[in-house]
Amino acid sequence: MSAIEPTSRPQDEPARARLRAETPPARYWRRWTGDAPVEAEPVAAMSSDEVPAQPASIKSTAPGADTGPENSHRQGGGPVPFRVLIVEDDRGQALFAQSVLHGAGMQAEVEMEPDGVIPAIERFKPDLVLMDLHMPGRDGMSLTLQIRQRPEFLHLPIVFLTGDPDPERQFEVLESGADDFLTKPIRPRHLIAAVSNRIQRARQRAPAIPVSQALNPDTGLPTRASLMQQLGAILEESIPACLFFIEIGGTLGLRERYGYANFEHLMTEAGRELALSAAPHPLARLNDNSFLALAQGLDEAGMAAFAQKLREQLGLHEFTIRSDETLRLSAAIGYAALPHTFSDSGSALEATERAALEARSQREGVAAYVPPTPASEDEARLSLSGDNLELAYQPIVSVAGSEQAQYQVLLRMRQPDGSLVSAAQAVPAAELAGRIVDLDRQVMERVLDLLSRYQMEGRALRLFVSQSPRSLAREAFADWLLQALVDRGIEGTSLIIDLRLDDALIHSVTLRQFCNRMMQAGVQFCLSQFEPGREAEALLSQMPLGYLRVAARYAAAHKDVALRDQLRGMIDMAHRVGLQVIGQQIEDPQAAAAMWMGGVDFIQGNLVQSVGSDLDFDFKNAVL
Repeated sequence: MSAIEPTSRPQDEPARARLRAETPPARYWRRWTGDAPVEAEPVAAMSSDEVPAQPASIKSTAPGADTGPENSHRQGGGPVPFRVLIVEDDRGQALFAQSVLHGAGMQAEVEMEPDGVIPAIERFKPDLVLMDLHMPGRDGMSLTLQIRQRPEFLHLPIVFLTGDPDPERQFEVLESGADDFLTKPIRPRHLIAAVSNRIQRARQRAPAIPVSQALNPDTGLPTRASLMQQLGAILEESIPACLFFIEIGGTLGLRERYGYANFEHLMTEAGRELALSAAPHPLARLNDNSFLALAQGLDEAGMAAFAQKLREQLGLHEFTIRSDETLRLSAAIGYAALPHTFSDSGSALEATERAALEARSQREGVAAYVPPTPASEDEARLSLSGDNLELAYQPIVSVAGSEQAQYQVLLRMRQPDGSLVSAAQAVPAAELAGRIVDLDRQVMERVLDLLSRYQMEGRALRLFVSQSPRSLAREAFADWLLQALVDRGIEGTSLIIDLRLDDALIHSVTLRQFCNRMMQAGVQFCLSQFEPGREAEALLSQMPLGYLRVAARYAAAHKDVALRDQLRGMIDMAHRVGLQVIGQQIEDPQAAAAMWMGGVDFIQGNLVQSVGSDLDFDFKNAVL
């Protein structure tokens, strides 16, 4: 049995529309990236019967984009948008993929005839080919072999989009010269993330754009990619410097009150004001409401003074939000001295994010990164050897009934005296001992081996496994996991990685980058220990999630009317954005009934089955 995709529920569009002042403009989420497309004049909307017919080769590209193959950069000096050639004989599916990629600011051209693929590549010069597997006359694999015979196309990324669930067929696809495959049906954001990540890595292998040219043409600020490139070079060469993470406060309320266009203008102006204060040191926009600055030549006192200067100058400036309204912005700033002990840019960014979170609670609004304290004697005595690692499992059961076998994976460490240590003790000890990445990898290897064995035996299995954000922030860990899935032939949808809410709030940037990379392999994500709150609720739309597990205290919702109403509101909110909800620690029938009436999709707890070492739960005959 193949793994089941998460159910997407129709969204309550009128209700959602009331939450915001306006609908996000096209390509909103890419406006601050270095390769954002040039803004085009508004185009009047057409009904479906007004769309003109297009020939077999559909040469439409993103509005305002320069499609000349000889032009490698736009007039403003920035790189051209991503180019994708869609090879698909089904017109409806081709136009769907093209529309999705256009909405993300990419150029996309469709080729429906196999004989026209090579000429289209020569003319269009795509960054990536999105290839259908089954086409009349010639299949995608033979086309891929033909493409790879041309030396100039040897390294052109080719990604298959197929509905064929046969693992052997997928192996053949990779052996033909393809780089990856995506499974139909595919969510638009999954398609965007998979295509973007593959092209970004391909472009990174090409000669880098000089830093002086890597500027956002709309703001004049350095692009995020160029600043991260400088950060990587500083860490590699051990150059003394300091990284500053600037988080603008209250942005969710600002966006809802003033609308996306006004909010975007406000953040652009904030970036320019921060850049003036940071000069001559570079500052780039990191995401919707945060910026990153990189400074050299500062001593310890100078770092604190620089952070305070950025915050004070921002707070003194009056920003015009509307013609008759001005406001001032506040910020929390975390910073970390470099190179410190950071092994890569991801871990350095993680440290400054953690410091910025600490700065929110400080009166000054500024905080320096403080390394974790050494492990206590009791923690040090814990045995963290991989030989002592054991896994336990608890079933996660659908309230509507399903034969899909799925379990929560729980970590246990066997001690020399025979006792078992839970993850609540082992994980903090591993973090303080600097061994959390090794421990996470050992757990994941056990999980992957189990999934591979079940898949080879023709049995469907889905496993939820927790991993530390310190591991997920490392590019090497993501590279290893992607390759491990391919080597073992594991269907990515059988793996769900649990992200704790507290971790996601602190490490939102690095976790989002990791999630986007894993989505190309079909790996899914669950936001666990969820509690309502403005920042927590914002994560539901900011991260590519499939599941949400509510906090354990909601198991008592049947005893508390206020808690029950809050639970129902969370479940409705999650369903509106297409997430499936898990109720945990369900110990009695009353708790299960409250979860069921609230609309939860799955339950887990001792009422279903207690934690054990066997995967023997009867999902087929399970009845709530």
